Parts: sequence; C-alpha cells; structure tokens
Amino acid sequence: MLLRVAGGFGIALAGALLAVWAHMPLPWMLGALLLTAATRIAGVGTACPRPARNAGQWVIGTSLGLYFTPQVLGHIGSNAGPIIVGMVFALALAFLGTAILRRFTDVDFKTAWFSSAIGGASEMANLAERHGARIDRVATAHSVRVLLVVVAVPFIFQWWGVAGLDPTVPGPRDVHGLGLAALVALTMVGGAAFVKLRLPNPWVLGPMLVAMLLTVSNIELSALPDYVPKAGQLLIGWSLGHRYRPDFFRAAPRFIAAVAGFTVLALMLAFGVGAMLSLWSAAPIPTLILGTTPGGIAEMAITAKVLQLGVPVVTAFHVTRMVFVVIVTGPIYTYLARKQSNSA
Repeated sequence: MLLRVAGGFGIALAGALLAVWAHMPLPWMLGALLLTAATRIAGVGTACPRPARNAGQWVIGTSLGLYFTPQVLGHIGSNAGPIIVGMVFALALAFLGTAILRRFTDVDFKTAWFSSAIGGASEMANLAERHGARIDRVATAHSVRVLLVVVAVPFIFQWWGVAGLDPTVPGPRDVHGLGLAALVALTMVGGAAFVKLRLPNPWVLGPMLVAMLLTVSNIELSALPDYVPKAGQLLIGWSLGHRYRPDFFRAAPRFIAAVAGFTVLALMLAFGVGAMLSLWSAAPIPTLILGTTPGGIAEMAITAKVLQLGVPVVTAFHVTRMVFVVIVTGPIYTYLARKQSNSA
C-alpha cells in the first residue's frame, strides 16, 4: 500500500512540475490532476489516501479564511443580491441537467436529478443513496462535471488575459512560527468539529470558518508559508485524478457524453449570468463568472486565488450555493417524486 501511495504522489508531483514547466494555468493542481487521471485510466494501480485530500482541503480552507478582513466582508455584503441570484441559478441548472439526462440517457428521474444538482459530489452521492438512486452514475456525473470545469475555466481565463483584475490581499502577511502552529491547531479543530457534526465539505468550511473569525476579529496569528498553498493544490489535484478507473469511459459512454454536454452548456450559461450580474455588482465580470461556474468550492477558490480574481466574493458565491443546494435538493426531489406518483 505504501508503494502505491508513494507511486501516486510521485506521478502527481511529476505532473505538477511538468505543468509548471509548460506554463499551464494552475499548474500544481491541473498538472497533478491530469497526469494522475491519465495513468489511472491507463491501468496504473496507484493509491491516494483520504487524508491527502483532507489535508489539501484544509490548506485551501485555511488560506481562504485569511482573506476575510472586515473591509472584505463589507464588500461581500454589497454583493448579497448577485450571490442569491447565483444560488437560484445553480438550482435552475439542476432542472436543466435533469431534463437533458432524461432525454438522452436511460437513467431514471432520481438518478438524473442527483447527478445534475450542483452540490458537493460526496453530499450528492449520500443523498442519492438515501433516495435509492444509482450512486455509480451520480458519482460519475459529478466527476465529469468537476473535471471539465476545473480544466476548462483556467485555460479560458488565461486566454482571456484577466488574471490580477480583482486582487484581494489576505489579512496576515508575515509568517510567525508560534502563530502558525496556533493557526494550524485551531483550524484543524474547526475541521474536526465539522466532521463530528457531519456538515458538508468539513475540511474546507471548518478551517475556513475558524480562520475567517480570527481575521475578521483582527487576530493575525500568521500567514501560511508560500509553499503551503502549492502543496494544497497538489493534493487536491492528486485526489481528483485518483477518482478515475480504467473502465471509466467504457462504463456508460452515452451518459458521460450527456453529462459533458450539460456541463458545457452550464458553463456557457454561467458566462452569460456573470455578465448580466455585472449590471448589478461593482465586481469585475470575470469574478462574477467564476462565482457562478458549476465547479467545486475548493477548485474554484483555488482558481480565483491563483488568478487574483476576487477570492472572497468567489468563495461566498460557492459556499452559499453549495449549502443551499445541499439543503434543498432532497426536499425538492421528494416533492417532485410525490407529484409524479400522484399524476401517474
């Protein structure tokens, strides 16, 4: 097992270094993701332990929380309206995706619904299991969606040349040994508490909440060393790439094609919604587009951080969207399923 883990980490690191050499956007995450996924699909039996992804998410959550100064919170408050629109837009995408999957694949309604909801992959899989949907199809759908968004969006934004358009400086800027140790300890307690309470995305949201409370209270224990965010991106990329199996594309090609088509359409709509929200918000269009893209919290926050595109606003969009979708997806399915059975 240790050899499989070491091999997986070596492949992820090699992919990241190749991506840095090739000047790819988000090289530490995308390079690790793409080479790991390619080797896994090719049949290389490497392993990525769950603590690796948890550690990567802890890094992202903690680094995000350090951006939330009192001034930044005021800026987020002024974007409350667009953030609510982003939540409703995510729900609308679930209905659109369900219609597409029902039309072009053989999956039942509940599987199509939980495959299309833009929530956390693990949370949607749990809801799918609870309601008797096909977990394998739901997990596949979210893997395809996240992969396409994570790969496509950074390249689009790099081609667009909008990096640095909306920079936000985190609260603490200097690294202090004792302060860093305290920050690590407190944020890990936050993550463990979220796990204990069974809250969604615990190793992103728990550490982020603790770091955010410290920063907004002007308690600056320490910044994170420069290499830590890169290590976090590497671990996230490695864990995302590890989801893929040799039979991934052979298992349900029509279903995967339909999910890919839905994801591309959702991305196009996100660009349109982000552009329209610029009429309401003072935030730059790229920041608003990134806030409405159908990706995961950690991956989109990394994109915003590396490209300097309004990290706190993008994070607020995705955190509120994810919590909203996780809360309403189950009850809406129950209502729709009951309505279907009554009309049958």
